[in-house]
Amino acid sequence: MMSLRLRLSLTLGAAFALIWALAAAWMLSDLRNQMMFSLDQRLVASARMVAGLMEQLPALPSKGEGTHFSAEQLNIPGGMACQVSSLRGEILARSHTDPQQTLEAEKMGFHDQMIDGAPWRSFTLARGDLRITTADRQIEREALNMSILLAASVPVGVALLGCLCLLWLGIGQGLAPLNRMRDALMRRSADSLEPLQIQPLPSELQPLLDTQNQLFQRIGKTIERERRLTGDAAHELRSPLTAIKTHLQVARMTDGAARDQSLARAEEGADRMHRTLEQLLLLARVEGSLSFDDGVQCSAEQVAKLAIQDAASGDRRRIKLHMPAKFSDAPVQMPAVLSIAALRNLLDNALRHTPVDGSVELSLETTGSRARFLVRDHGPGIADDDLQHLTQRFWRNGQSTGCGLGLAIVQAIVQRCGCTLHFDSRPDGLRVELTMPLQPL
Repeated sequence: MMSLRLRLSLTLGAAFALIWALAAAWMLSDLRNQMMFSLDQRLVASARMVAGLMEQLPALPSKGEGTHFSAEQLNIPGGMACQVSSLRGEILARSHTDPQQTLEAEKMGFHDQMIDGAPWRSFTLARGDLRITTADRQIEREALNMSILLAASVPVGVALLGCLCLLWLGIGQGLAPLNRMRDALMRRSADSLEPLQIQPLPSELQPLLDTQNQLFQRIGKTIERERRLTGDAAHELRSPLTAIKTHLQVARMTDGAARDQSLARAEEGADRMHRTLEQLLLLARVEGSLSFDDGVQCSAEQVAKLAIQDAASGDRRRIKLHMPAKFSDAPVQMPAVLSIAALRNLLDNALRHTPVDGSVELSLETTGSRARFLVRDHGPGIADDDLQHLTQRFWRNGQSTGCGLGLAIVQAIVQRCGCTLHFDSRPDGLRVELTMPLQPL
């Protein structure tokens, strides 16, 4: 797998090189055009200079091949040819013997022509009865142009290579904090859950570090919760197992009513242990974020009636349901299993703390996008100092006969499903308010 540094370097380097290549091509093309224009202007300047010099020389012969002047006599730059001819085409003067072929002077201005099989660039100027033609070889012009372009290209290429090197170093420096984070993770032991401390860190990587530390924190809480659950479960299950074993031993050694009583108590212990295990499994599933969505949707009224049916254990007369004349039929926006379990545990807790001849009241109302359940018992109430412990696992006051998991499960469901839970203890009993979100219609 290609490294991030190499991938960024190749991507940015390719884009950088493409932009530089386009800019260099544009610059070199413009430089070539300027160079050719300068060479043409040199032909024009040489032709005008020769025209002025011809006016100062004695009269030239009017017939024949004319006179040969050296390039120095006519002040012609090296590598350039000059020819003076009459209007009738007679050669009056030449500054060169190579090429042997005469320069074409019939067309005024610039002209490309082939002389002795080689391309030439010429310029013809008319001055009185004379035509002054200057020319130079195209091959020499191209060689000069190539040397200038090469001289201009070398700094561009060196600068491009330097920029690519700086780009490689800059990307490496920019990824250094990420490498420090990687090294810090590699140095950690497998069971270390301490938050990472990496400074300084760019603002773009700070959310990544925060998310990583939050993950460590959640993992730590999960492990601690599982350890606590395991320890509490072992402690809570030891007592009913010991009691069951004791009652079975007594039943083995006795007969008659004493034996039946021991077996009955052993069965009660088994039932209690069964309920505790069911509550532990449900709590583990809720806190473990396992899916409860089975596609079943229940309205607030259905949740109340099903919770009453599960909690009453055949004695529905102890639970009184109060509902307004009008309420929303929208389904509860959470798994039906969890909504029923939360309300059922509240009813179980209320029934447990209410005298046998007393009743538990359940009120239901819907306001806006939420359903509000109010559970009221007629027990002795809870001390204000104990309210904060109600949702702790296996916490029980001296009068409770439950396993101490019902309200802890309710609190876990509330935190998971966006519900709210509020306790209000009064002398005539405990009031618990549970609200659940409703789906928009």
